[in-house]
Amino acid sequence: MRTMCASLLALTLLFPGHASAQSAPPAVATESGRVSGTADGATISFKGIPYAAPPVGPLRWKAPHKAERWSGTRAADKYGAICQQIYQAKDNGVGPLPMSEDCLTLNIFAPAAAKKAPVMVWIHGGGYVNGSGTAALYDGSALAKQGVVVVTLNYRLGRFGFFAHPALSAEAGGEAVGNYGLMDMIAALKWVRANITGFGGDPEQVTIFGESAGGAAVNALMTSPTARGLFDHAIAQSGLGREKFLSLGEAETAGATFAASAGAPNATGEVLRALTAETILKAGDPQIFTGGGPMIDGKILSRAPIESFRRGEQARIPYIVGWNSLEFPIPAAALSGKNPLGSAIPGDLPARAEAAYPDKDSYNLNFFSDMLFVEPAVALARLHARQGNPTFAYQFSIVPKAAQAMFKGAVHASDREFVFQTLGASAWATDANDAAQARTISGYWTGFAKTGNPNGGSRPAWPRFDPAHPRLIDLMDTGPKDAAVPRAAAIEAIAAGQDGASGSSASTGQAMRDEAGSTYSHN
Repeated sequence: MRTMCASLLALTLLFPGHASAQSAPPAVATESGRVSGTADGATISFKGIPYAAPPVGPLRWKAPHKAERWSGTRAADKYGAICQQIYQAKDNGVGPLPMSEDCLTLNIFAPAAAKKAPVMVWIHGGGYVNGSGTAALYDGSALAKQGVVVVTLNYRLGRFGFFAHPALSAEAGGEAVGNYGLMDMIAALKWVRANITGFGGDPEQVTIFGESAGGAAVNALMTSPTARGLFDHAIAQSGLGREKFLSLGEAETAGATFAASAGAPNATGEVLRALTAETILKAGDPQIFTGGGPMIDGKILSRAPIESFRRGEQARIPYIVGWNSLEFPIPAAALSGKNPLGSAIPGDLPARAEAAYPDKDSYNLNFFSDMLFVEPAVALARLHARQGNPTFAYQFSIVPKAAQAMFKGAVHASDREFVFQTLGASAWATDANDAAQARTISGYWTGFAKTGNPNGGSRPAWPRFDPAHPRLIDLMDTGPKDAAVPRAAAIEAIAAGQDGASGSSASTGQAMRDEAGSTYSHN
């Protein structure tokens, strides 16, 4: 045996090229140059690939430019910098430092032998002001093992990504301005269409999915004419739906106010771009609920997404939309006075909605989550399904045992680790049951990416959303369950308050009440 080992060692020393070929990292040619990734058994990964030029210097507050070409093979074994934000080290939706304006990179996780596999492009949340596609929470390896290619990306945040000013509009000469973060997402999707074949993906079978602001971005991209044809399925997780959108003129006014506060009144584009990143961040984060995210610029977005859905202008594609069972556990009574979240509530809506809840406790516990997340998701599902588009709604209700003493339902963003099967990155401990539910949920998501329908295999049946008889899947600790829309009368009252009382709202609310019956209630 010792002689055999010595002989093998001698052969390795004599022919080192053979040994290195066995462990050579995978390499792929892209439009900008070759990249080498890393192999990990059943999957391969490529990290930190530029999908656009660094938006720095004269390219700050400009539409993304194509990434510059490089010679040789670029190592793609480390994540790129996260985009500029007020850094929160304990936020599990944020990847590691460094942080830079040079941050427009993406990451790919693929089955080792993938060929024309469906592609899933993840858009992270964080209120459009924080987060990154580089967080361990969004490691796509477990999804890739189910036969899909996963892409995660960074996009410009806060005032770096969503900012308008008269001087920037004037110099743009009619080109799109303001929605730079959305433009980044579109640039990344174009990169995927052009390059993903080399990584084993099918550019004609792309699903976009995102949570919170990422889910809101999914809804926006579904209605953007500049994103049309870049994806084939969409999943919006806790993606709001009735958030405020400023017009370009209103956003320019807000931008001019910011510039003046930063010591640059009547600034030119050059002066604005000379502001340091620290100065921009020091002004504080824009607030998504008051119009601090995407704006109606007339090019990327022509109107609020829910209005585009109402007009049938959205992409006519299979769509999953849903929410968590207790998104924001903020008592309704706490939303008065100076609480900034209260600014998202139309003045008379609480009083109109309260009477529709079964009791005061249910109203106090659920109203804010219902107004921000549940009712808008139901409205989007109804509008999309009415036009004949395959639509599937869900409620995520899983609360790990370690969190049950703190929360009476699944709070905002707690679904992400179940979708990605990255329970090790959860904010609290999880157990074998959570792992089993995560396998089922990620199976629904990857099944949808493959066929446009989440059903298949041994998973419990997920009903297609029918506006006349609305049903959804409730993803529970005990497993998925076919269910009615929760708190149907309250959701109807909120819808009536948001849209104004209408025959369509009333009939839909009656359908939800009929479907709910008296046998099922959650929260």
